[in-house]
Amino acid sequence: MKKIRIALFLLLSLQVTTLFAQELVTFNAADLQNKIKGGWAGQTIGVTYGAPVEFRYQGTMINEYQKLKWYDGLLKKSMLEGPGIYDDLYLDITFVEVFEKEGLNAPSSSHAKAVAQAGYMLWHANQAARYNILNGINSPRSGHWLNNPHADCIDFQIEADFAGLMSPLMTNTASVICDTVGHIMNYGDGWYGGVYVAAMYSLAFGSNDINYVVTEALNAIPGNTRYHSCISDVIRWHKQYPSDWRSTWFEIQKKWTDDIGCPEGVFSQFNIDATVNSAYVVLGLLYGQGDFTKTVEIAARAGQDADCNPSTAAGILGVMLGYTGIPEYWKMGLTAIEDIDFKYTHTSLNKVYRLSYEQALENIKRQGGKVEGNTITIRKQKIQPVKWEQSFSGVYPVDREWIGKNLTDEHVLQFTGNGIVIRGEYKPKTGSVHDPDISKVAVLEISVDGMKPEQIKMPMSFTTRKNEVYWNYQLADKSHTVRLKLLNPDAQAELFLMDVTYYAKPAKK
Repeated sequence: MKKIRIALFLLLSLQVTTLFAQELVTFNAADLQNKIKGGWAGQTIGVTYGAPVEFRYQGTMINEYQKLKWYDGLLKKSMLEGPGIYDDLYLDITFVEVFEKEGLNAPSSSHAKAVAQAGYMLWHANQAARYNILNGINSPRSGHWLNNPHADCIDFQIEADFAGLMSPLMTNTASVICDTVGHIMNYGDGWYGGVYVAAMYSLAFGSNDINYVVTEALNAIPGNTRYHSCISDVIRWHKQYPSDWRSTWFEIQKKWTDDIGCPEGVFSQFNIDATVNSAYVVLGLLYGQGDFTKTVEIAARAGQDADCNPSTAAGILGVMLGYTGIPEYWKMGLTAIEDIDFKYTHTSLNKVYRLSYEQALENIKRQGGKVEGNTITIRKQKIQPVKWEQSFSGVYPVDREWIGKNLTDEHVLQFTGNGIVIRGEYKPKTGSVHDPDISKVAVLEISVDGMKPEQIKMPMSFTTRKNEVYWNYQLADKSHTVRLKLLNPDAQAELFLMDVTYYAKPAKK
């Protein structure tokens, strides 16, 4: 018993020593508010700017002769006529709303339920997670790569801004929030993208040194991961080519653009992988060197997810500069939209400025800081790496075949390998009805090697759809036969089988 008391005393002493060893950083309330507003405003500006070229440039950069438009009124036009481009913001805001309703201890299940039941459009990891949650596969299993073929996609990376904005200089606290929310839709590199972005936001509250923020935030990611290696390369190439972002872009292209997870990105120029798109965010930050225009230009011109990447980069830079430090040119029309709720939410920019600030104050107090009138004292945390995890272990894509047919009865696939992903969609039959019943759900029976069949549901509704008919990454590495049978044919609907990707064990080098 005496040894136990001594051990507890030593542990408590260590915790107290660590607490008081943390650097204390003081903010004026107005300055902290200004930085939080800058983060949200930067995101909004960046995504609006890049939206017209999102995924229009795949595997190629956008050259200077291709002009990207920015004018007074573009923000309002986009908010009212193209609200779907703000998926990175309305997901962010969903989590802020959950914290507003339930407090900062809101569990992952509450955030997952809010995403699953929201009326907005989702894609890739977010949509796969929504389908999982609505069908009984809850967080964190909903984002795990065995249940979500998009686990390494960009989704949480573009939604993690809120975690850093509510955790100024408290990077480890931001990582805990990322664990709670980010595993709803992602795992491995996909999750690391969000952790890294949140860490950059958190650090940006205390430093205007882009190189420091980009490099220091990487300490949140375990060193022996693909994600850490990629971002480390970008930092190294920036030192090698300090005035030529295109040379670094080509290095990224040569080494980091092979996608092994996303069924749409495998063997394709299309790349929504978090790792390479994070590299483009860092590209914009490092070569922009604090200049707002250069930062969003480079992050957008890198291509692929060319709206979300400048959104993230501009949000981080917006924290550094503060709302008042963002050039007036880029804030043209911003005040006109700040009281407009983002579609499918109950929150506008002005409201999220306030909520995010209030949640940051609560977070600061919970982590040993103080709020005394207009003086806010934060205990800056020494950044620690999160847990190690990697998606798609032991599998590697070896072939992709086009199917291109409607499943009317049964379809058989034969292959050799240890994994398979079949893409498809359930949709109204071409020319059948003008106003289709989108509540319909196709039911399939799928069997592998004659084993007990598994039933799969494919909703027609876009918000509840399932983009992958079937996947399995845990097969024995041998020959297999997969049978698909449609159990409820409908004369007014069709289940279109798009393509199939086959996996095997990675080749030995």
